[in-house]
Parts: sequence; C-alpha cells; structure tokens
Amino acid sequence: MGEIARKFEKLRKEVPESIRIVLAVKKRSPEEVLEVIEAGAADLGENYVQEAETMIQALGKNAKRVNWHMIGGVQTNKINKMIGLFDCIQTVSSIEKAEAFHKRLERENKIMPVLIEVNIGEESSKQGIMPEYEEIEKLAVKITQMKYLKLEGVMTMGPVSENPEDHRYSFRKTREFFDRLKTLKLENSDIRWLSMGMSDSYKIALEEGATMIRPGSLLFGKRQ
Repeated sequence: MGEIARKFEKLRKEVPESIRIVLAVKKRSPEEVLEVIEAGAADLGENYVQEAETMIQALGKNAKRVNWHMIGGVQTNKINKMIGLFDCIQTVSSIEKAEAFHKRLERENKIMPVLIEVNIGEESSKQGIMPEYEEIEKLAVKITQMKYLKLEGVMTMGPVSENPEDHRYSFRKTREFFDRLKTLKLENSDIRWLSMGMSDSYKIALEEGATMIRPGSLLFGKRQ
C-alpha cells in the first residue's frame, strides 16, 4: 500500500463515518488520485473545469467510481461543461448563477445537488455570498423553487491564516447559517452537508459541526 493510501485510511478511521470526506485533488497526478480511489475514497473535489476534465479523461473508467465535486469558483461560461463533469456543485453563490445552472440542467433533464458558498470572511479575493442570513435565505428559497437544483447544504472556505484556531469563529458562524436554513424545512431540499475545513483546519471544522471536510495536502503533500 502506498503512502497516500495509508494516510487516507488513517484519516478515514479518525473521522466519524457520518462525515463525508471530499479530497481536494487540484494539481495532483492521475496516479496519485487513482491510489486514493483504490484506497476507498468516494468523493473528489476539483477547483477548475479544465483540470477536472483532464483528470477524468486520464482516469478513464476509474473516474466513475467516485463523485466529483466542484469546489472552485463558478464561471457561467463553463456551466455546460460543468454539468457534464460534476456530481455536486459546492459553490453556488448567487441567484444569477443558480438560474444559469438551472437553465442548462433543464435542457439535459438532469438534477444537480448544490451547496451555497458563503464568503464568511468577506474577502474580496474569494467568491461566495456575503455572510448575511437574509440574503442566504433568499438564495436558498430561490434554489428550492428550481426543479433541477437540489439544495443540500452550505460551504465555506474560512479565512487564510497560519493558525487553525483563527478559523473557529468563521466555522461557528457558518454553522449558525446552516442550522437556520435547516429549520426552514424547505421543499425540494435535503440540507445535511456543512462543507468546511481543509487539511490544516478540518479538526476545528469538525468541532464546530462540519459534516463534510475537504482535505488535500494532508494526504498528497504540498502541491508542486
């Protein structure tokens, strides 16, 4: 068993079974990704459409063994390709983007699980809806009125920081939004995924209620 597979198995044992692990595979090689698929990974996340397309082609039939999550920012001109590549879009951040997805999905007669991305740190370098509950609720309600979108939760990146503890407030705040959305009991939704926490911050995210984490370098090492 390779080093990557060993690290994945260790992580899977440490993290409760109910937690969904989406491995961030940006800039990884097909060999590295195949190793983690063989070790039992079920969910992989890509940041860019082009890289996802290249990776899925390189993996061939093995690509069908996992769910592919879009965890990078959405460009509306790439939506046609995205709906053919991904099984979940974690980064819906506006009514305009939701409508653009819905229009394309309607043509394909395909239902897509989506998460609302919240820009919890209000950082200009990041996408995501501003962390104001009324706006988030408005977007959630709108999504659930779209037949081909299935709202399944909330996602956030957390602030850039050397100290994982700095993420705690952001994760706690995102959890509050998630909990409030769940109490709405919206039709055409299944709000169960709170996606937050990466390699350096997933432990804090779990303490603050994450049900989905997105580690990458923890398994694969630093990106080249």
